[in-house]
Amino acid sequence: MKKINYFSIAFVFLIGFASQAQTKAWTLEECVKYAIKNNISIKNTELDTISANIDKRGAFGRFLPSANLSANHSWNIGLNQDITTGLLRNQTTQFSGVGANVGVDIYKGMQNQNTLRRANLSIVATKYNLQKMQEDIALNVANAFLQVLFNKENLKVQQEQLAINEKQYTRSQEMVKAGSIPRGDLLDVKATVATNKQNVIAAENNLLISKLSLAQLLQLKEFWDFDVVDDTNINDENNLMSVKPIDIYAKAKESRTELKIAKTNLEIAEKDISISKGAFQPSLRAFYGFDSRVSYADTFNPQTGQIESAKPPLEQLNNNKGQNFGLQLQIPVFNGFSVKNNVDRSKVAFEKSKIALEKADLDLQRNVYTAFTDAKGAMNAHESAIVALESREEAYNYAKEKYAVGLMNSFDFNQSQTLLTNAQSEVLRTKYDYIFKIKILEFYFGIPIDQIMKK
Repeated sequence: MKKINYFSIAFVFLIGFASQAQTKAWTLEECVKYAIKNNISIKNTELDTISANIDKRGAFGRFLPSANLSANHSWNIGLNQDITTGLLRNQTTQFSGVGANVGVDIYKGMQNQNTLRRANLSIVATKYNLQKMQEDIALNVANAFLQVLFNKENLKVQQEQLAINEKQYTRSQEMVKAGSIPRGDLLDVKATVATNKQNVIAAENNLLISKLSLAQLLQLKEFWDFDVVDDTNINDENNLMSVKPIDIYAKAKESRTELKIAKTNLEIAEKDISISKGAFQPSLRAFYGFDSRVSYADTFNPQTGQIESAKPPLEQLNNNKGQNFGLQLQIPVFNGFSVKNNVDRSKVAFEKSKIALEKADLDLQRNVYTAFTDAKGAMNAHESAIVALESREEAYNYAKEKYAVGLMNSFDFNQSQTLLTNAQSEVLRTKYDYIFKIKILEFYFGIPIDQIMKK
């Protein structure tokens, strides 16, 4: 009895498991989530959100008191006045000092409040920008995903056509031997088979390139075994083609991120005007300070008439301490037009933001109507392609019958096959064109693009 090689069995098992892992097909939802998670631009925008939160923390900090500690130590070397005799002489003295000060804004023309409100709006704007980028990436992924599906089905069509023509070539060989058709017809069929093989190779290359493009869009490092699911649904289950474009536009105005971004930017520009205007108003600040000092030089005591050594530092700190506190009022009078210029710049930025909002609204309206028209045209094109395919199939079957009994030459028969293949490809092209355009319309209607494969 042969000894069982457990290592070989384990190796085969691991290879089989790896093969299953490699052949995993990605859904559109998985592709979109992976792309959003790993996209470099999205990561950069997420950092913008972090920066906006830091700015908010800074704006909130303006309401808090400022507190600072200070300390210093100095040496005086050279000609100095001797504090014991009053005479000038060369000597070295040392001094130390400590201090603390606290200040808080009581009123600053509402600039602190408006700065905090602006910081909150900036956080909202960065979140909208992140959402817009995620939506754009989802749309690009969906387009690339559908391109892969189209190329996969197109490859099947070309492979099926090759299989049919190879069978036809075998049958033509038998017919030539039987004298039913001339040898020239066989050569035409052979040339057609060679052309079909070239079409299959081109279809394989197109599929590979489309998979590579999608994998690169996802930023996959290992893309050689990348594949997607084949299931698609072309039905307009939301029945958007029966909805008026103006109603889709009204729905889009409620949910589209680009409008939210423009509106938020307008609010930010309005806050900038309030902040810059606040510099015209007086500002009031409260302050408190504490300081003390230490001297390391000997001192003259006039009561005893003797020179005494310096007192201990802690005792000096206690004896020499001092405090100051009060209010500081600052009234702007003239600053070289700097405040006025800042206000004017803020007003110009506000007007630009208003124009940007109007433009975003007009662009959205135009995009919705264009998407509706494109989707309707794609639907009609697909329906026409189906009708054309049905006619080409009937014509091909009729041509095949005539060719089989010698009533049609190989050239005309091959033309019928080519027209059928073209009709099949056109059905596929219009199918995925319609799917993508109807999903764009659903996208404007507020339906997430990654729901395309869930219906």
